[in-house]
Order: sequence, then C-alpha cells, then structure tokens
Amino acid sequence: MKSSEIRALKVEEIQSKLADSREELMKLRFQQVTGQLTDSSRLRIVRRDVARMETILREQKAAMEGEA
Repeated sequence: MKSSEIRALKVEEIQSKLADSREELMKLRFQQVTGQLTDSSRLRIVRRDVARMETILREQKAAMEGEA
C-alpha cells in the first residue's frame, strides 16, 4: 500500500488494516519457520506496510494534539 492510499483512509480504517497486516505478518513468520513460505519477499512488503501505517497514525495523532 502506498502512503497516499493510507492517508486517504479514516483512522478507524487504518487501524483495522493495521490489525489485518499484523495478523498476516504473524502467519507469514510461522510459515517461514516451518518451511512452508514460498514467497519470502512478502514478509518484507508486509513489514514495511505495517511500519508505514503506524507512522501515518502517529503523524495524524500528533496533528490532532497540535490542534487542540
């Protein structure tokens, strides 16, 4: 997911997508440990998506606190 796509979402939507991505990351890690993972690049992509969503959420919360 691109950062512009994430910024277009509401906070609740970002949080739900973040939870889904974290769950996917956990499943991918288990697959890697058991040797069932075929596309190892997916781990990197999902990990970066999680970081991107966390960063945007933190930015949005900081902006809200700055306004108040």
